[in-house]
Amino acid sequence: MSEKPSDDQPSASEIPDDVWEQFTRDTERDIRSSAKKEPSARARMVTERLRGQDARGELPPGWRTGPAWQEMNGRAARRRKLWAVLGVVVTAAVALVALKPSLLPGDPFGTGESPAADAAPLPDETAPPTAAPDASNAETPTLDRPFAGSPAERWADGEAGIVLPEAKAVGAVSADRVEQALKLTKKLLVGANLDPKAVRGARPEAALSVLDPKQPGLLDDLGTGLRSPSRKHDPVTLFSRFDPDKVRPAGDVIKTRGRMTFKKGTQGGVAVRADYTFVYPVVRADGPTEVTRTIVRRVLDVEVADPARYQVTPGRLLLMNYDQEIGNSSCFVYDGYLHPEFSSSTSDGPDPSGPATDPYDRSKPLERGDGGDCGTVTRT
Repeated sequence: MSEKPSDDQPSASEIPDDVWEQFTRDTERDIRSSAKKEPSARARMVTERLRGQDARGELPPGWRTGPAWQEMNGRAARRRKLWAVLGVVVTAAVALVALKPSLLPGDPFGTGESPAADAAPLPDETAPPTAAPDASNAETPTLDRPFAGSPAERWADGEAGIVLPEAKAVGAVSADRVEQALKLTKKLLVGANLDPKAVRGARPEAALSVLDPKQPGLLDDLGTGLRSPSRKHDPVTLFSRFDPDKVRPAGDVIKTRGRMTFKKGTQGGVAVRADYTFVYPVVRADGPTEVTRTIVRRVLDVEVADPARYQVTPGRLLLMNYDQEIGNSSCFVYDGYLHPEFSSSTSDGPDPSGPATDPYDRSKPLERGDGGDCGTVTRT
C-alpha cells in the first residue's frame, strides 16, 4: 500500500525539473565532502614512525650535539616575501569617503574636523591583533606629515614601539637572564631596523655585535650579503637598508608596532620571539619631494643558550629563524637595498603576479614559502 503525498507536501512529479536537479547536485556534493578520506601510504608510514618514536621516548638531539644540528648546517632558517607596487582598491576608498566625508583633504563638507583628529596614539600591542587596522583615509603623505593616510600615524615612534614584557623566570632560567635576552633582542631589532646610519645603507654594526660569532656560518653569510649581495645572500632579509644614492628618509621618524614574547628555549636557556612592523617614509634622493612608504614586517626567533651546556658566547644571541614580508619594494632586485616605488614613476622590477595583501595587517601569521612570491599591496 503506497502513501499519498499530503496536500502541503508536493510529490516529486510536482517539483520543477531545475529545482530537482539542483537538489540532486547538492546532495551528491555533500556526500562527497563528508566521505572519509583514506590517508596515503606515505602518511601512514610517517604517522607510525612518529608514534613509535614517541612511545620509545626518543627526543631530537640537542643543538651542536647530533644530526639535527648537522642537517641545519648551523644556519638560521630564513624566508623573504615581497609585495611590490601599490594596488589601489577604488571601491573601498569611495565607501570610506561616503561613511566619513571629513576624510577628504581640506574637509570640503565643513564638518569642522581636522585631518589628524583621529590620530591619537594606540596603546601598546600586548596580544595578537584580531583584524587588520581600519581603512586608511584619503590623505596624501607629505614632508610635514609623512604618515598621513596610514594606520602607522597612530603607531609609536622608533624604539618607543619596542616595549619589553615583564621578565619572569622560565623553569631554571632566572628572571635576570630572561631580561638580558629581551634587551639583547631589542638591541638587535633597533640595530637592524631603526639605526639611522644602517637604514641609510651603512653596515649594521650594532645589530651584528649582538649575534653569537660561534653560531656556524651565520656572521659569514651576513657578511657576504653586505659585501656582495645576491639572491642567496640578501641582507634585506634581516636588515632594513636603503640606497642613499636613490632615496632618503622623509624625516627622522620610523613608525614601529609589535610585541615580544618569551618561553623556555631548546638550548637550556630562554627563547624570544619578536614580531614587529616598521614603516619607512622616503623621498627620492634628488628630484620631486613625493613621499612614499615601505612597510617591513619581521618575525625573529632568537635564543640565549646555557653556556655551561653549549659552545656559545655569553651575552650573545643565537638567531634561529627570521622571516619577513616587505611591502612596496621592487621585486627580485638583489643589490642589498630596499627599493620603494613611487606612484609617479614606473616599477624597476617585473610586474607582480602574486596576490594582493595589506602590509599593515598584523593579525595573520607569516606564511612560510620559497621566498619567490611577488604580489601587490593594497595600501602604503
